[in-house]
Formats: sequence, structure tokens, C-alpha cells
Amino acid sequence: MDIIIDMLVTTLGPKGPLIAVVVLALFFGLLAVPVFANRREDPLTKLKQSQALPRDEKGAKLRQSGASERLDRYKKFLEPKDEKELSAIKMKLLQAGYRGRDAVRYYYFAQFALGMGLLIAGLGYYLFALDQTQTSTQQMIMYVLGPGAAGYMLPKYWITRRVEERKEEIQDGFPDALDMMLVCIEAGQSMDQSIIRVAKEIRASYPALADEFELVSHEMKAGKDKTTVLNDMSARAGVQDVSSFVTVLVQSQTFGTSIADALRVYAAEMRDKRVMRAEEKANKLPTKMTLTTMMFTVPPLLIILVGPSAVGITQMGNLGN
Repeated sequence: MDIIIDMLVTTLGPKGPLIAVVVLALFFGLLAVPVFANRREDPLTKLKQSQALPRDEKGAKLRQSGASERLDRYKKFLEPKDEKELSAIKMKLLQAGYRGRDAVRYYYFAQFALGMGLLIAGLGYYLFALDQTQTSTQQMIMYVLGPGAAGYMLPKYWITRRVEERKEEIQDGFPDALDMMLVCIEAGQSMDQSIIRVAKEIRASYPALADEFELVSHEMKAGKDKTTVLNDMSARAGVQDVSSFVTVLVQSQTFGTSIADALRVYAAEMRDKRVMRAEEKANKLPTKMTLTTMMFTVPPLLIILVGPSAVGITQMGNLGN
């Protein structure tokens, strides 16, 4: 053992034994993953569990049998135990456009895989590409733990960006969808038919909004309550304009008023809001361009104006000498 420790210290520096222990722990941890993944469940235990389930849960399990079984084995590790946290991450993934049953598990698995993979990559870079004798402890932590932390945070950053882009797309396309829906309703179509037609027409320009309308039409065809369907759409979209639109439709249905009149007024308001948002962005543009203009315009201008004078003064000084 002393010989091995001396070899590690000679090869990897004073922290060689610690580095070797970390590498071995990571190696055996990754080696154990395929073993647990390929382990089959006891048929007798599986039969007892299926018999203990109620009839409704049995049917739901049969319908969900096509999902990833390997991820089911790691359900306890890839899903939060807190119901509020699980509901929050599910809603965030829905707002990002990921509606799969295993979306939460894939999200946490991506965090784990990217974090561990980049951590191992950072450790390898520190061991084989750098001189450990000339790096401090702070630099070692930065090279090893920095990539791992970046890999762990990358899925969260990606989902946040997807949510913002999707909300912006829905917000931009919603006034056009309302105008088209108003035309369909005034032409004699029902609310359900107009939603289906709008989903088909706006798919080329606003696919995220088209997916939401299409999902609403499928849920209505399945017999789900219209108010619940519209409220679910509002929660999935996460846009204030859609929430107000759902409120208008629910109130119109509750009090028996004309949907066409309500849509006409609300569509005009949405168009005005879109124009106001465009004007707001246009008014912010000069302020944002000020710093850029100063950085890329003033220095070349000074070089052009002052450069010839500086060259002339230098030449006159050389002639005087």
C-alpha cells in the first residue's frame, strides 16, 4: 500500500491518493448503473403488486405500459417526493412544450447525466492536461466542479429559455388567432369547430399556439368539461392574455351572452396591446443602442481624426532631432 501511495504522489502530486479514490468511486458508481438497469423484477412480486391495485389503476397501468420501464425503476431517484415540487416541475415542462409522461424523469436524468459527465471530463482535464504542482486548490475546484455545476444547471437553463420563447410566441400570435376565431364564429361555426380551424390555419406561423388549440379540441372531443379544458389551457400557456381570454369565454358561457360580441371587443383590445408592445420595444431601442454606438463608432472616429495629427507631430519631432 505504501508503494502505491508513493506512486500516486509521484505521478499526481500530493493529492494523488484523494484523486485516485474519487476516480475509483465514480468508476464503480457508473459500473453499477447497467447492473441495476438490467435487473429483472421478481415475477411473483410483480403479480402480487398488480393484484393489489384497484381496477382503475390496473387499467391506467396497462395504458401506460409503453412508457420507459428502465426509468420506472429509478422513479424514486428521478422524481421529487414532494407533491408541490413535482406539480411545479410538471407545469414548467408543460409550459415549455414537453407533455410526455416521462418528461420529469428525463429532466432530472439529464441533470444527473450532464452533471456527472462534465464532472468526469473536468477531472480528466485537470489530471492529464494540467500540471498539478502549479495549480492551487481554488483552481482545482474550478476545473473539476465548474463543468459539473454547469452541466447540472444546463437543463434548467434550457427549460427556462424554452418557456420564455414559447410564451412570447403565444403572445405574438394570439391576436391573429382571435381575429380568425371571430371570423369563423360569425360565419356560423361553433366554438369547437372554430378552434379546430384556427389550429390548422396558424400552425405554419405559430406552432406552439396551434398545439394548445389542438389539445383543447381533442379534450373537448373526449368529453371533458369546457371550463376545465380552457382553464388547463390558460395554465399551460402561462400568458396573461390567454388567461383573460379564458375568463371572457367562461363568463360569456355562464351568463349566456354572445360569444361573437365578446370576441370582437377582446380581439380589438389584443390588437391594441400588441401595437403598444411594439411601440414600447421601439422606444427602448435608442437607449439600448447608445452604448453600442459609443463603443463601435467613437473610437474609430477618434483614430481617423487624431491619427494623422499624431503621425505629423511624430515626424516633426524626428526631423528636429
